Amino acid sequence: MTFFSAFVRPILIAATAGASFYLAFLGLLTIPALQDHAIYLHGITLTWFKDVNVPEQWGFLRNQVTPFQLKTPDGETLHAWHVLPLETYRENQNALRDEPTGLCRNITSRIGFQLLKDDPTAQLVIYLHGAAGTLGSGWRPQSYRALSASAQNVHILAIDYRGFGSSTGWPSESGLLTDALTLADFALKTAGIPPERVVLFAQSLGTAVSISLAHHLALQSPPTLFAGMVLVAPFANVELLTQTYSIAGTVPLLAPVARWPKALAWFNTFILCKWPSKDKLAELIRHTDSLRPSRQTTKYDITIIHAEDDYDIPWVHSDVVFWHAVNATQDPEANLAFEDLELLKDKQKTDLGAGGWEVEWKSHGGIVREQIVKHGLHDRIMSYPVVSLAVARAFHRKDST
Repeated sequence: MTFFSAFVRPILIAATAGASFYLAFLGLLTIPALQDHAIYLHGITLTWFKDVNVPEQWGFLRNQVTPFQLKTPDGETLHAWHVLPLETYRENQNALRDEPTGLCRNITSRIGFQLLKDDPTAQLVIYLHGAAGTLGSGWRPQSYRALSASAQNVHILAIDYRGFGSSTGWPSESGLLTDALTLADFALKTAGIPPERVVLFAQSLGTAVSISLAHHLALQSPPTLFAGMVLVAPFANVELLTQTYSIAGTVPLLAPVARWPKALAWFNTFILCKWPSKDKLAELIRHTDSLRPSRQTTKYDITIIHAEDDYDIPWVHSDVVFWHAVNATQDPEANLAFEDLELLKDKQKTDLGAGGWEVEWKSHGGIVREQIVKHGLHDRIMSYPVVSLAVARAFHRKDST
């Protein structure tokens, strides 16, 4: 037996088989339905054997969470949760305990809804979760508890997008925007919460939905501007995401192809969902900066948070999103190159030691922050105090102005 047949040939066969498998995988990604599964991961519920209409399974108090449904304008049914603040629950726990549990067919008849609608001090987080799972998956319940346990009287409204969990339909870029608009409409019109008492919180895929929602409403006449927006582990757009993203942190999508720019550009032409977050956020800032001054001097309060050890979406995405946001506050002639802004950030950022660092960029229209923490991975960070603080800061800044 020669050296070639004993050692080299098996290696070549394995390499050829691996390359063939990867090429087949790329071919499958050009099929729209499979592409949607790769981007949204909506077929993975991560709450097997649990009923999302029984929130007590995740440690919530009896009727602290009310599961209900929303109808979208295009006929889909979205599953939703309303999470009560802990102190509000304590003050009304006897009445809340006496109500029936499970899926509520008429949310407006519930005590929890009235506590949100009738309290002029109530503050609301519209919560837009990331890809995969349901609103009860992973670290999301811990995140709700962290926010609702604050002293800010913070209610939470969360949905499963179309195609996720028990919500009907199939996810798409326009469809998820419709879902977010449906939730915002419920909050602003049905519950009657003014936008200055609403903060958008989003993570991963949800950051793209949140930016799209804020962008859409800000461009209406009259514009709707929320108290703030907290974006955890955002991505710049799908094209950049495909170069860096690994499914479940292990299976790279297009990292091997990214070594050949022309091949990557060609493959990206097959991607249907673009989610251009960096561009929409920049346009949102430019538009709101152009609005005529009013008593509301602060038009936006945006915090971008990312963990250095996030192996799903690298934190360079937050650098890119922040860069576009900063340039949106300036005249085009004064735009900063990415490298120049990084040098400026090194001089201006606040070093928090083992807690990471943060930098703020203020303009006449508002403030944009980038906070990079050293630990938190992709999902666990949602339950960390840095996120709760960012939400509280957005509410407090709006109260101050």
